[in-house]
Formats: sequence, C-alpha cells, structure tokens
Amino acid sequence: MQTNFTLAQLADPDIQEANDILRACVHCGFCTATCPTYVTLGDELDSPRGRIYQIKDMLENEKPAPAKVVKHIDRCLSCLSCMTTCPSGVHYMHLVDHARAYIEETHTRSLKDRFLREVLGAVLPNRILLRLALVGAWIAKPLGPLLGLIDKRFAAMLKLAPGAPPKPSPVDTPQVFPATGPAKLRVALLNGCAQPVLQPHVNEATVRLLTRLGVEVPNATVMVILDADRFGIAQLHQLRGRVGRGEHASTCWLVTQAGEEGATNPRIDALVSTTDGFELAEVDLDLRGEGTRMSTAQKGRSDLKLASLRRDRKLVELAREAAFEIVGTDPDLSGNPGLADELDLIFSDRDEEFLTRS
Repeated sequence: MQTNFTLAQLADPDIQEANDILRACVHCGFCTATCPTYVTLGDELDSPRGRIYQIKDMLENEKPAPAKVVKHIDRCLSCLSCMTTCPSGVHYMHLVDHARAYIEETHTRSLKDRFLREVLGAVLPNRILLRLALVGAWIAKPLGPLLGLIDKRFAAMLKLAPGAPPKPSPVDTPQVFPATGPAKLRVALLNGCAQPVLQPHVNEATVRLLTRLGVEVPNATVMVILDADRFGIAQLHQLRGRVGRGEHASTCWLVTQAGEEGATNPRIDALVSTTDGFELAEVDLDLRGEGTRMSTAQKGRSDLKLASLRRDRKLVELAREAAFEIVGTDPDLSGNPGLADELDLIFSDRDEEFLTRS
C-alpha cells in the first residue's frame, strides 16, 4: 500500500510504525474471510482491509477521528483472526491499537458512550458486580424494547444476557479434584474473571475430562514462580495476575536465587511493593534503560547526551512540538540555515537514513 506521510509525521515513532504496517498490506482481501464483523455485517468498512484504509486516511490527514470511522474501529473485536490468514504479515494488531489511541486523543465521545464504557470496564472484570449485573439484566429483559428506544445497544445487551443467571459453580472454590484411578499428572486450573460467571460449565467440563484421564486438578489459589529473578517485571506481573483474578484470596510466591545474605533484587522489590501496572512500567524503564534513538536497541544506555526521556519528558514533548512546527513550515530548513548546519554536524548519513526509513 502506498502511503503519503510527510517527513515531519514520520519523525513520530508511532506514525513510523503505522507507516511500515500500512506499506506491508497488498489489498489481497484474504483477511475478510476470517473477520467475524465482515462475515456478519457484509460491510467492507467493517473488514480489516476497510479499517486499514480508514486508519491510513485518518493518520495521513491528521484530522480528528470522524464518528463514522470511530464506529467501524469500535466494532473490531481484536480477535486477530485476520492476522492468521494474511500472506504479507501485516501487524494489524499494532495498527488498530494505534488507531484507538489516536481516537481517544482526537474524538470526544458522547456522555452516554463514556458512561457505558466506564460501566463495562468496571463490571466485566469483577465477578461480584458481573453476577449482580446479570441478575439485573434478567429482571429487565421484558423492558428490552423500551430501553431500545433510548439506545439500541441497551436492548442488544439485554438480549445477549442469559435467561437466568448461571449459578456459581462448585468448581470455582479452592479445592483439589482427584484423578479417576492412579494420578498420572497434576494440572492447575487458573480461573479468569468473566468466563466462570458467564459459562461456568466450561471449567466443570474441563475438570471432568482431565480427572477421567488420570489428571489431578487443583483449583489454583497459589502460584510459585521459580528463578523469579530471571524474569522481567512485565512477565512476573502478568503471571501473578493469572492467579490473582479469581474472587478467592490468592498468593504468588517469587522464589529467587539470592546470593549474599540481605541482597535484594530491585525488580522483585518493585513487584512486592505495588500491583499498579503503570508504576511497574516506570520502574522497569528505569532499570533496563531507555535504549537508543538512532538504532533498534530497546534497552540499555540512552544515546542522548544530556536529556533523558524518563526525567525530561515534558521538555522532550515541547521540543518535539517545536520541531514539528519548524519542519511543517520549512521542510528543507532553507529558512533556518544555522539549524541545518547544526543537524549536519550531529547526524551522520546513517542516522538520517534510520530516521527517514519507510
């Protein structure tokens, strides 16, 4: 796919990544056959190929996301079935994530939309709130047509809700399910958040099948991670989340190979001190380093002489805005000869090629 981003736009790492993804697309349309929204609705704009065109137009023109584009991007389920059939290896996942971030920055959703998204974000990960919501939906089902006059989405959600809320499954309580006959293996069952509430029969069927095959199944509320000091912060945070999402009290033990007595590992200390993913991401950046701007290194010492992306974030943002403003009105810097000479001294031909690659 041909793109028409300016050099000023390509200076933004996110736009550069989007440009590379867009240029990999060959418009073959293989993705449409595996896209559930396109198969259901039959609208090209609700296919991965259609969304790619909309994202390209939106980013190239740097215009606020129009409501029509927002509608079609919101309909994407992020199932990524399209990526399994794409012969060109288009990283649609990263492209649609960037589009969603751009939409949140440039598009103002209605009060009703914001309210609905906040409610779903709070209810779906919480089993107690989700069960209460299902009871409320069951009671309100007869009011579906009336609520549909306010917003069709309310009626659609009521229609999707089960006729009667599923009863809590005995499988969800902490226990060990013995194998039928001699135990050959032992497999822990990790509970999620929404699935045990909406479809408890899935875990029940899993336990029945495994125990019938001679597998002992403990309902995991404890996780032990051996050699935890060999993992990164993000990996450890995701692993402990697998046992921490259930409604029962859970524990994650991080076993390290401590050397000298009293020696500590800063990654482990950070994980023990907080469960906030954003705070852990900042600690991770401090520990592994910012990496380089003029190469592909994503960790280690920065190649910036004085500034730090971590420490001087506000200053870097101001400098970036000023650079866009200058290049936007004077792309070849003919009106800024002093700045052009300075850049020639700082950047080698290899650096310039790296910055403008596409």
